[in-house]
Amino acid sequence: MQRLYSTFADRWPGVGLLIQRVLVAIILARFCVIHLTDSPFSISMIPHIIAACAGMLFLVGLWTPFVGTLIAVAELWAAATHLNDPWIPIMVATIAGTVAMLGPGAFSVDARLFGRRHLDV
Repeated sequence: MQRLYSTFADRWPGVGLLIQRVLVAIILARFCVIHLTDSPFSISMIPHIIAACAGMLFLVGLWTPFVGTLIAVAELWAAATHLNDPWIPIMVATIAGTVAMLGPGAFSVDARLFGRRHLDV
């Protein structure tokens, strides 16, 4: 993970990334609940279930590059299969993709596991 990002953004940029991760996770959980409670199970619910599970990892910032890419693909899949209003899945896919490219930020599990450590000598 450290090879992907030279730094893990802290202070205001890190807070901004945290807010984006929280927003995406809330939207994914909301749409998953809506689609699971509206109708009986169908194949069109799979991208919402995948995205909601990935959203929980995205919320805490664990495996952010992989999970952000997975969310982006699942949301683009959902946008392609639900033609009535594709703009929210496209927006969520864009935010998840940009966070995957920028990194999780300092307020994440990835930063704790893979961030730079300062040696006190």
